[in-house]
Amino acid sequence: MAPSDRDPDVWLFDVDNTLYPAGCNLFSQIDVRINRYIAERLGLPLDEARVIQKQYWREHGTSMRGMMTLHGVDPRHFLDYVHDIDYSPIKPNPGLNESLAALPGRKIVFTAGDVPHATNVMERLGVAHHFEAIFDIVAGDYWPKPHQAIYDKLVAKHGIDPRRAAFADDISANLKPAHDMGMRTVWIRTEESVKRAADGNLDHVHHQTDDLATWLSDWVAQRSTAK
Repeated sequence: MAPSDRDPDVWLFDVDNTLYPAGCNLFSQIDVRINRYIAERLGLPLDEARVIQKQYWREHGTSMRGMMTLHGVDPRHFLDYVHDIDYSPIKPNPGLNESLAALPGRKIVFTAGDVPHATNVMERLGVAHHFEAIFDIVAGDYWPKPHQAIYDKLVAKHGIDPRRAAFADDISANLKPAHDMGMRTVWIRTEESVKRAADGNLDHVHHQTDDLATWLSDWVAQRSTAK
């Protein structure tokens, strides 16, 4: 389904490596915490826990879902543990703040993290006040993107017409369900996300950028000029 010719009136944003630069390396901290959680929970050395971590990620979509399904872990405890990280690498981003302020329409976070993590990131960036809601992995019943059911739940919960929405994410595969629903898609390229997408089809990507704030600013400027 193609997006509407009209501009989006709802903008959906991923958090990790999308609202902030991948160079902040927050997710590498989370990755280490996931590894430790699995090692402690299963009584394994870290190297063996790493193998399990990657296996569960491949087979269940997230390591957390694998730990929930196979070992009965409490997802809230898992999320609290893995997000106990140092957020100081995230600095205020005046450019992103200005771009979001100028961007017409509703703005909602759509993240595979949880609300506390997303809030910590947005507050440090200085952009939390722009977003009306956070749809996190808890709201999605602990299923990660790109499971179609959570996209359906998101648009139903927030009254979104997919053909009047846009979604920005650093993982190109997460944009596919949004594209198929009629959303405009924006791929935030990082070194890791480009590697992941190297062998994939990117026909579902409408726009690509290395810098979200600059892309949003250019989008607004182009629309202003066209009027």
